[in-house]
Amino acid sequence: MKSARWYKAKDIRVENVEEPQIQSGKVKIKVEWTGICGSDLHEYAAGPIFVPVDKPHPVSQDIAPITMGHEFSGTVTEIGEGVNKVAVGDRVVVEPILSCGECAPCRKGKYNLCDSLGFHGLSGGGGGFSEYTMVDEHMVHKMPEGLSFEQGALVEPAAVALHAVRQSKLKAGDKAAVFGVGPIGLLVIEALRAAGAAEIYAVELSPERIAKAEELGAIAINPAEVNPVEKLHELTNGGVDVAYEVTGVPAVLQQAIDCTNFEGETVIVSIWEKEASVQPNNLVLKEKTVKGIIAYRDIFPAVMELMNQGYFSAEKLVTKRIKLDDIVTEGFDALLKEKNQVKILVKPE
Repeated sequence: MKSARWYKAKDIRVENVEEPQIQSGKVKIKVEWTGICGSDLHEYAAGPIFVPVDKPHPVSQDIAPITMGHEFSGTVTEIGEGVNKVAVGDRVVVEPILSCGECAPCRKGKYNLCDSLGFHGLSGGGGGFSEYTMVDEHMVHKMPEGLSFEQGALVEPAAVALHAVRQSKLKAGDKAAVFGVGPIGLLVIEALRAAGAAEIYAVELSPERIAKAEELGAIAINPAEVNPVEKLHELTNGGVDVAYEVTGVPAVLQQAIDCTNFEGETVIVSIWEKEASVQPNNLVLKEKTVKGIIAYRDIFPAVMELMNQGYFSAEKLVTKRIKLDDIVTEGFDALLKEKNQVKILVKPE
């Protein structure tokens, strides 16, 4: 079967690999659509980050080259002995977190904070940029009626956004700013709408992404035209309650902190390629907080329920659909060069 495999930064190859053979406790899935994630793009541009290269990942036991793709939907084609959560023919999405189940966070149910955290399709396991994949039963969630496979491919990134908002201190009626409105930033805007934010500001340079943010109900601020911190303080009469940093750009982190009001909170959603510095007094003198979030936990069913209510719409967020053979030129390279792209979905056939 065809598979897109990561060998090193700027080296992803579409090649033939063996189709997975069903095992006890496993679910085999025919992949329908897989999204290219910002994390995938980081691995392509500057990896490895989550890809194991020096030694096998402790959970997947895989080492590069690995099949990529962790945002996907598909149909169950086979189930292993002991599987009773799903049946052949079920339409499913996969929660791709790899966790050990034994460390302190795992024992407390916070598996996304696992000491050996990895992701199916980033840390091995055989990801969604392939015709078939196989996962543990607990990773599979049945899709509700009415949800398309394209919509299913957005469940994983939407889960990141919803988890970010749920873990923040935001309450209904609060004001929020989102720095960077690529795919995750736009989904954060949707999650803020669902959470009842009264005012949502989007700080972004790309005119195309600004237009998308405005379409979703945000008030856009272009930092090339105005000082975003000053503008946010002016528009909100003192600053937003919560800022979400979704760029991974060092200078932006300080802007996100500075745009919040006294006792404001900044939530870091990005995965970073380099260090960032902040002025601690900007936190200390106003008793502000900075919080990091990673991935999600216990949230996929809620995401799909919100999708059935019209949130996280694939129709609004998917800008391109491509074949697996074209994943490098029309997928990864396009996302690096074309700022009008939001979410690109890949068909493995």
